[in-house]
Amino acid sequence: MSKKVRIKEGEVSRRSFVKLLSAITAGAIAMPDKSEAFNLDEFLQKHFHQMSDEEMQRTLERLTRQYNEKYDREDFSVVADGPQQGVKFAYALNLSKCIGCRKCVHACVEENNQHRGTEERGDQVEYIRVLEMEKGSLDVEKSVHDYDHEVPAEGKYYMPVQCHHCNDAPCVKACPVEATWQEPDGIVVVDYNWCIGCRYCAAACPYWARKFNWIEPRLPTEEINPDTHYLGNRPRYKGVMEKCTFCINRVRKGLNPACHDICPTGSRKFGNLLDPDSVIRTIIDTKRIFILKEEVGTDPSFYYFFD
Repeated sequence: MSKKVRIKEGEVSRRSFVKLLSAITAGAIAMPDKSEAFNLDEFLQKHFHQMSDEEMQRTLERLTRQYNEKYDREDFSVVADGPQQGVKFAYALNLSKCIGCRKCVHACVEENNQHRGTEERGDQVEYIRVLEMEKGSLDVEKSVHDYDHEVPAEGKYYMPVQCHHCNDAPCVKACPVEATWQEPDGIVVVDYNWCIGCRYCAAACPYWARKFNWIEPRLPTEEINPDTHYLGNRPRYKGVMEKCTFCINRVRKGLNPACHDICPTGSRKFGNLLDPDSVIRTIIDTKRIFILKEEVGTDPSFYYFFD
């Protein structure tokens, strides 16, 4: 039998303890802050796919307690609603109608509990980048996303870019610990408790969709969205990756993503690609669509079209 090493809140095998120390030494994970007690349950927490229903329920209850305490709330909820059979989510964006207002960007930040950043540092985490380009051009390399003028500007058009939830996702293949994968309903997700923060996924993504938490995310209590999903908008940690999840906390309840509902021009269309009567299927079947960076072969679930 392996020896046991006592660590604050419980026991852990000698082999696991050595693995933890090795990971800290290699910089793969960060040493817990001295101000926070080391949580053995979190360290020993299994991969999302490995947890039994009972283990998952205990994890959700623990996370709910932690978030309520950390943010001084009483209404936090962390769920793990699974995918529905016969559903494959997809997104389409009408570039003829997008006016570059960025309302989708801000709605996404609020819905998904993203790091608010500070005005001085300009480091707010944003999943959506709205690219401004010259009309008649599709050269995203010459686009800008930090424009500061009234929109829509004459002679310009706008192309929002976010995670494309690829069916052959390079980020999934790049992850060395299987902390990211594609769910049966097409959503590419991240297990924040399993991510080691190596950033290989960010380097692999051709759509600039992955975001890394360089610091502890700043999330004011009064700005929190308490309705969260384990694989989605629950608060993240320093040193882990995050990304758009098509608002998994909403779409698995039959709602649309927040960016979809806030769009003032109806540019955004979302739905079940497997439903022949859905809006998204009608667009795919009747419009001339194109895929961003089609040459890289990612087979995305995000399409663009013009009227």
